[in-house]
Amino acid sequence: MIEHKTISLADQVFDHLENDILSGKYQRGEILTESHLSAELGVSRTPIREALRRLEQEHIIEESGKGSMVIGISENDLADIFQIRERVECLASSEAAVKHTEEQINTLKEILELQEFYVEKHDAEHIKEMDNKFHRTIYQLSGSTVFYDTLVPLHKKIQKYRRIAMESTSRASSSVKEHRKIYEAIAARDPELASKCTVEHVRNAYNHIIGKD
Repeated sequence: MIEHKTISLADQVFDHLENDILSGKYQRGEILTESHLSAELGVSRTPIREALRRLEQEHIIEESGKGSMVIGISENDLADIFQIRERVECLASSEAAVKHTEEQINTLKEILELQEFYVEKHDAEHIKEMDNKFHRTIYQLSGSTVFYDTLVPLHKKIQKYRRIAMESTSRASSSVKEHRKIYEAIAARDPELASKCTVEHVRNAYNHIIGKD
């Protein structure tokens, strides 16, 4: 059920449906209709129609003649997203190694230590939360709003795959060790090593998702 907040109702519906699609609640090929969504979310068809139009522009649904068909993220999309991540995240880490302040690097360390704690506890939900914070903090440390605005939406698009990865004890453990290497390189103000460790991390994440690790 949608709550009425200061943000427009159409924006709320869009955010809600986008999250449901990208998280895997609605599967690829599933048909979404205005009448069903209106009843499910407790809103009129007008904001539903506007949200579906925007989701179609985002290329995660398409008109099927029977309603809006969920496309989600295809294998090709996934490969493209990880290629972009590999190239841009290594730049962000490199810049973070040069530009970070002591306060910022301490914040990154705290996030990493929390993630390590949750990995030991096998707490997948909090592992994912700290994983998000770790990456976003590096984007902020880079000082580039372009890097941040490019990478954060890409992380959101692959949230289903990242959640599954964090539910894997072996991948969660490997991931946090890779984060430790990235952190240490940034803290040491070594941009080349930070970039190298980031590329390794992104490639390992992708290989796990496609079953090549």
